[in-house]
Amino acid sequence: MMGFAILLVFYMLGTVLHEGFGVPLPANVIGLILFTLSLFLKIVKVSWVEEASQFLIRHMLLLFAPIVAGTMVFFSLIGEQALTIVISLFMSTFGVLLFTGWTVKLMSGRKMKEGERRYDRSRA
Repeated sequence: MMGFAILLVFYMLGTVLHEGFGVPLPANVIGLILFTLSLFLKIVKVSWVEEASQFLIRHMLLLFAPIVAGTMVFFSLIGEQALTIVISLFMSTFGVLLFTGWTVKLMSGRKMKEGERRYDRSRA
């Protein structure tokens, strides 16, 4: 139960920051960022939330059922906009892949240059 309480506290902190200070991120994302930081800083131990996390992961399908049922209300609208939705999905996926590729290329290029400099210094 303590694990669920900890997760709920971080969600509530995210909600307070979102509503109180107008942070332009969803409350659950803010809570998740705070939770992740607290894990990295060892404020919260993994063992405290591990059991609750495993329970939530095992029952994740049940947690998505209301969302899927809610989309059925808009099924006709989704059908009308299917082509636009599919094009948007492909374009955004392509954009993310392209950006990731450029980032990896840039970062690996820097590491290669650093490695070459080290190699040149060791030969001299």
